[in-house]
Amino acid sequence: MLLLVDGYNLLHVSGLFGPLGAPPTLENSRLALLEFLAAHLPQPLRKRTTVVFDAAAAPPGLPSQVIHGEILVRFAPRKSTADDLIAELITQEADPRHLTVVSSDHAVQRSARQRGAKFVDSEVWLRELKQSASASSVAAPSEKPAGPVGNPFPPGYADAEAAELRAFDELRPNGPSSRRRKS
Repeated sequence: MLLLVDGYNLLHVSGLFGPLGAPPTLENSRLALLEFLAAHLPQPLRKRTTVVFDAAAAPPGLPSQVIHGEILVRFAPRKSTADDLIAELITQEADPRHLTVVSSDHAVQRSARQRGAKFVDSEVWLRELKQSASASSVAAPSEKPAGPVGNPFPPGYADAEAAELRAFDELRPNGPSSRRRKS
């Protein structure tokens, strides 16, 4: 896992309330947030992202985890909180230095800091994700966006993605590609 998101914390700052015309229920809002993340996170990062929600307001019979658009969605046990589950997931992470936790909750940030994980406020991360998506959709392929755009992706994400691509390349029947990148 590279990205661990405090779901309701991010939902609160996102202003997403579900599809137009649909009643503003927590379920519709959760789905709108997950659709937004699935649309804006790069595919390799989606597979390494976990979003955690409290289960107190979840529909009865909801499984403890589901996959939505390649994103793992976890619901805290009913007698626990999302903050507790996030702290547990941070503790279970083999190398939390590669983990970025998205939450404005100071207790969650403290858990991340204690284990050496990075953290970012939900509002800041969301703004940077939107700016990154906006800059990449507006700029022509040969253009660079004017002005700095923050990086909403976890540190080391590009390195991890490159390592995965190298490993995949080595599995090809003819071995690694003979293509060389120009510096």
